[in-house]
Amino acid sequence: MEIDFRYLNVGNIPEILPLIQDFTSHKYSDETHTNRFIAMFQHEYDCIGFYHDQELIGLCGLWYQTRHYSGKSCELDHFYIKPDFQGQGLGTRFMNWIGSKLKKEGYEALELNAYKENVASHELYKKEGFQHLGFHFVKLLSE
Repeated sequence: MEIDFRYLNVGNIPEILPLIQDFTSHKYSDETHTNRFIAMFQHEYDCIGFYHDQELIGLCGLWYQTRHYSGKSCELDHFYIKPDFQGQGLGTRFMNWIGSKLKKEGYEALELNAYKENVASHELYKKEGFQHLGFHFVKLLSE
């Protein structure tokens, strides 16, 4: 399957919204997601789109930082591929593509958080050499 990985920007937000709504199970409104993506694109953030025949079928956010335990690193965020395209090796292809690119740019590590219910993704991450180092906790201040 031919896949094109492309950097997205604020202009792509309308195209991103249906996938991010699927990813979050429509937990937040399009307006909330739009405002959050606008803010995210203003920081150390990129978003990669996975295109097949000009259709956006997946995406992954990238946060850049330097951490005391991993050095110059990139954290993968909201890594999502439409269900019809899952299980076809696209996750591995993306990991190889982004890992190679970032290594050439001097990055020392890839990191990510995964929803505990998403067991299939855990298997992919283990297969790709990620180590389970801990847990990610969130406390929403609005509740």
